[in-house]
Amino acid sequence: MKLDILKPLIVTLVAGMLSSAAFAITPSPTPTPDPTPNPSPDPGSCSGAECYIRGPNPTVRALEADDGPYSVRTTNVSSFVSGFGGGTIHYPVGTEGKMGAIAVIPGYVSYESSIRWWGSRLASWGFVVITIDTNTIYDQPDSRANQLSAALDYVIAQSNSRNSSISGMVDSNRLGVIGWSMGGGGSLKLSTQRTLKAAIPQAPWYSGFNSFNRITTPTLIIACELDVVAPVGQHASPFYNRIPSSTAKAFLEINGGDHFCANSGYPNEDILGKYGVSWMKRFIDGDRRYDQFLCGPNHESDRSISDYRETCNY
Repeated sequence: MKLDILKPLIVTLVAGMLSSAAFAITPSPTPTPDPTPNPSPDPGSCSGAECYIRGPNPTVRALEADDGPYSVRTTNVSSFVSGFGGGTIHYPVGTEGKMGAIAVIPGYVSYESSIRWWGSRLASWGFVVITIDTNTIYDQPDSRANQLSAALDYVIAQSNSRNSSISGMVDSNRLGVIGWSMGGGGSLKLSTQRTLKAAIPQAPWYSGFNSFNRITTPTLIIACELDVVAPVGQHASPFYNRIPSSTAKAFLEINGGDHFCANSGYPNEDILGKYGVSWMKRFIDGDRRYDQFLCGPNHESDRSISDYRETCNY
């Protein structure tokens, strides 16, 4: 069943206070193949903070491509795992040193398949990424925050295991999260509870009291201009304004985008990939080569962007 046929039903379900649902996007039973391996750059020898900087000098063309400089492998995570609903770990090959870890969570009545594209995209730039399903498709933002945290803990534990495919790969002090819709609300919530290096809430939905004014995590909020499920003026924009100006933050609104503008299969993956990778590289890896893509010239000159705000220089 095509997504454009299903969208009106999802909008009706989620906009109606997101209190009930009778719809689900069935995840593909066929595992996504690994990207075609690309030549892997040699990061060379490094020590201390320099080890966080890896890969070639970034360019717009490279950041908007489907794959980064590293080839990617995946391993499945059972749905019987404790704390979240299972998922997929994506990790790069052809690099060395410990890497930051990122957990990505979908939204209400949605599955891992809707946000899985972030896995290979980010891993190909030198991160260990876990894209997850939730315990139930109806879980609320606070529960999704807990599940993001559990997924990060799982990745750290796997890195600490000798028998894991990602053994020794993760730096537990450099963690990030991404969430869409209620998952975006969950990523904001977790930023008030746990020390993180970076967060990217996408079309975030959160209702009721929040303590986002306490967030110190560098946060890139991605909004969808024509979102009727989580209207920008009621969710993404107030959330951005509530985060202290002393916190590194940015606001990216997709021109003409609906609530699904950040999902897999939509035409915005190139622009989201460029900003998403740059944000994670800048704040998880501390790589200042990516400042040029987050600060500086008028970002709204790109027709894909209807609004862009930031607190540069970071």
